[in-house]
Amino acid sequence: MSYRETIESAKEEQDSREFGAAEEFVTISPEDVQALTDRHHLQPVSIRLEKSLIEDFKLIASMYGIGYQPLMRHILKRFADSEKKQILREAASKMKSMRREALREAASKMKSMGKEAAKNLRQLAAKQRKVA
Repeated sequence: MSYRETIESAKEEQDSREFGAAEEFVTISPEDVQALTDRHHLQPVSIRLEKSLIEDFKLIASMYGIGYQPLMRHILKRFADSEKKQILREAASKMKSMRREALREAASKMKSMGKEAAKNLRQLAAKQRKVA
């Protein structure tokens, strides 16, 4: 094959995306990965999952027309947000209950103090009557 034929053949392969489009020729520069990670505030993690679970995510993701990793991020975010809301609701309810109990105790103490104060006033009035 002549040099010209080689060039023409490579041009045809390139135009048909046979040359250079295969995964074995694709690489992502570390700078691009870092820029993507920084821009979206992503942190790479390593996790072991059942193969069937990953296949399920891939199937579901393909139905939505997205990648399975963005789908997993979305699902994990929804779960974390839901759990945080539940934790906050429970904490607020507990605080409300504690506040109610503290108010009951304060009211009870005030009532008790009121009875004691009334008793003291009666005794004082009785003493003043005796003196008068």
